Amino acid sequence: MNEKKFTPFSDDIVFFDAEFTGIDACKHDLMSVGMISADGQKELYFELPYDDTKVSDWTKEHVIPYLTGEQITHEEARQAIRKFCGNTEPHLVATVNQRDMAFFHQLFNDEGEPINRIPIDFATILFAMGLNPARTIDDEKEKFYKEFGIDLNDYEMHNALEDTRLMRDLYIKLAGKSVH
Repeated sequence: MNEKKFTPFSDDIVFFDAEFTGIDACKHDLMSVGMISADGQKELYFELPYDDTKVSDWTKEHVIPYLTGEQITHEEARQAIRKFCGNTEPHLVATVNQRDMAFFHQLFNDEGEPINRIPIDFATILFAMGLNPARTIDDEKEKFYKEFGIDLNDYEMHNALEDTRLMRDLYIKLAGKSVH
């Protein structure tokens, strides 16, 4: 098992992942969001309405099969996130920060985001620790996670909540904390 560790600045964080119809936040739609508290005691998952004509082939193959089809409105999504985050303005931690955060900002559209204004890019944490962040998504993915005692068979890939659980579990191991 890999023994790399880091010390987080704060535990006031929320793990976040999103799925979208394509990767361009200006042209594509947010489809689903998964969020988990740092202690793992709170989880949030929801799906949003999206334009079927904007769904990329990759998304059709890898994301659509994991959606439940139960959607909420954008306003309900904003309210759910505000309630989930509470009043502490936690840092959001996302693996592909530049994409996930673009869609997050689009959802709130300057309507008072309940998070710290500086999100944390998990891929950058991995890079700074001397780990190749691409190994979390490329052909070496299973081997990479196995080095940290994480079995990918315990997760459904490309479901926003499952991807968030996987990110949190790796983060907790790298920070030397126990996984709840």
